[in-house]
Amino acid sequence: MLKHTDIWRAIDRLAAQHGLSASGLARRAGLDPTTFNKSKRTTSDGKLRWPSTESISKVLDATGASLSEFVSLVGDGAGTTPLQRVPVIGYAQAGSAGYFDDAGFPAGSGWDELLFPSLGDPHAYALEISGDSMEPVYRDGDTIIVSPAAQIRRNDRVVVRTKGGEVMAKQLIRETATRIELLSINRAHPDRSIPLSEVAWMARIIWASQ
Repeated sequence: MLKHTDIWRAIDRLAAQHGLSASGLARRAGLDPTTFNKSKRTTSDGKLRWPSTESISKVLDATGASLSEFVSLVGDGAGTTPLQRVPVIGYAQAGSAGYFDDAGFPAGSGWDELLFPSLGDPHAYALEISGDSMEPVYRDGDTIIVSPAAQIRRNDRVVVRTKGGEVMAKQLIRETATRIELLSINRAHPDRSIPLSEVAWMARIIWASQ
């Protein structure tokens, strides 16, 4: 399972590779210089604070590092964190018949793959975003990683596939015994209320490589 300390360690190592402190790395990426300070990694009451995907994206752009290179920096110093091969599926493909089984797991083989620290879910997969329906959070060409095994809570961002083959990434606002209420990430698009009887599966978005 990807840990809080793994991500922060990778940021520190990326900074060191470029002869920078964590503050210097943040400054180069156009972020507040305190963004990656150790004091910012937990809240005053001890709650873990994770770096945002936006800040990581800016750091990768500023250093020219790829997501794979960033992932390679994750580890405990005594060896690297186990890596998992994650199938990459085009967003348009996700709505086509035959790409997922009834449980929402990718079906078949021959997918493109990316390496990612072990997610604790062997059925996790990545979707390549196309179009502007999820801007500004997810843009055309971004990759999101989805975990069918992850517990879904209110306000989580999720991917939903209907039995009619429609696939959408939304924010879960409410789930009742009969339907789910979804907030559109792009406010130019309508929110959705879908009967559970029409939902093929719903899975949580756990990472975005923006």
